[in-house]
Order: sequence, then C-alpha cells, then structure tokens
Amino acid sequence: MHYGLCHFPTDYSMPFPDLALAAEQRGFESIWVAEHSHIPVSRKTPFPAGGELPKMYYDTLDPFVALAAAATVTKTIKLGTGVCLVIQRDPIHTAKEVASVDQLSKGRFLFGVGNGWNLEEMANHGTRDPARRGTILRERIEAMQTIWREKQAEYHGAYVDFDPIFAWPKPVQKPHPPIHVGGGWPQAAKRAVKYGQGWIPVGDAEGAMRKLPEFRELAAKAGRDPASLEVSVYYCAPDPDLLARMRDAGIARAVFGVPSEPAEKLLPLLDQYREVAARVG
Repeated sequence: MHYGLCHFPTDYSMPFPDLALAAEQRGFESIWVAEHSHIPVSRKTPFPAGGELPKMYYDTLDPFVALAAAATVTKTIKLGTGVCLVIQRDPIHTAKEVASVDQLSKGRFLFGVGNGWNLEEMANHGTRDPARRGTILRERIEAMQTIWREKQAEYHGAYVDFDPIFAWPKPVQKPHPPIHVGGGWPQAAKRAVKYGQGWIPVGDAEGAMRKLPEFRELAAKAGRDPASLEVSVYYCAPDPDLLARMRDAGIARAVFGVPSEPAEKLLPLLDQYREVAARVG
C-alpha cells in the first residue's frame, strides 16, 4: 500500500515546494493539493463536515501553480490534485495545465477530480443546476482526454462543444495522467469505473473497505479490470491496526491530512506519519 499526503497550501503555511521535498525525503509516494477558487460570502451551503468552514478553504493556493513549483524541486514523489473542481473550470485551459505539470514533473502528475460541494461557488462559475454536475464533469473529462490524445481534437456535447483544435503540450503519461475520482459511494465510484483509473473516498476507511468488493464487481460488470482501478482513502487516520487492515483488504493508497501550518509543526508530523507507515509496510 502506498502512503501519501493531502494539503491545502497557503501563504502562511510551510512553503509547498519545501513540504513536497520533505515528503519525498521521507519516502511518501504522493502529495495532493485541494482546490477552491473562492468562497462566496453568503455561505449558504453548509460545510459537509459540519461547523464553521476552516480558514484554509478560503486561502488555498491555485493547485496547478503549487504543483508546478513542487515539480521543480522534487524528483520522485507523485503530485496530485485532490481534488480539481473540473465543473468550475474551462476544459481546454485545464487540459493544458494538466499536461504542463505532467511535463514539468516528467510524468508524475495524478489528476484527482470531483464535482465539488459548494453550490454558490460552482454557480459563480456557471454551473447553476447541481443536478447537471455529473454530466458536466463527464463531458469535460472526455473533452480533455480527447485533447491529450489527438493531434486535432474536437468534442461535441451538451455542455462542451468545440471544433477541431491544436493544443500542446501533450502529457508525458500516455494516453494521459491517471484520473482519480473523489467522492462517496455510489456516484463517484461509478464515475471512476466509467472514465477513471481510481476512486477516492474521503475520511471513511471502514466504509471504503466494506464497499471494495462491490466496487470491484462494478468494474468487472463494466468490462474493466478491477486491478486497474486504485482506491485511495483521503484523510486516513494514522492508526497501525486500521492501516494494516486497509493494506490487507487491497486499498491502494492511504493519504494522511497535513494541516496548513508552518514547518516547525509539519515536519514532526511527517516524521510521525513516516514511522507509522514504516511499521505497517
């Protein structure tokens, strides 16, 4: 089982390139960064975890800029969006950003994607009917896949529509970087089977393990090789017994949360995570 980190990089936390390098030096397989373009003042949509929205949600850096900076100082650690809010983004621009980070990192990019939860935030980007999020996400993913694969790419859907274009660079990874779909069961899992290479349940390792047989069955029924689809659990507790059961169940990746704090707080935390990971294997 791989071990990764997820983080909201900010202007008051440990500089993200330094954090990524420290994670690489400690043997972590991947580091993932969140995305929120803005937080609407109205705050009508409740925070899914309950309570007040944490400050880091307001302050997080652009994920592609942060990952590009990390790519210049690291050599082996994989760099991921966790998750990119594709329904709030132009697919042509985003396809270029994905390919650019994959080029800068020499093929180390992981494309975590999701629908998002903040209805006012997505409405400000033009997605005003939440019921259409799944279709919009699928079309934008399919359009980007076409851009990454084809010399002259075109796509014609209900929400994404463009005639043939030239768009470079192409990603280093072929046909494109792995797509990991974040979210709960069953919708995100179904999307992962349809067009992804992985599923990311958030904060519920026990639930992920319970659903793993169903997820594999879902993949097999769709004609996918279940072994080709990774399951990564975000915000996983650093509990050795839990991690051992996840490893034995076939979870591909345990991802530990790293708060938006300065280096003097984060480096000891990374050391603690490394010790637990080494103990479990």
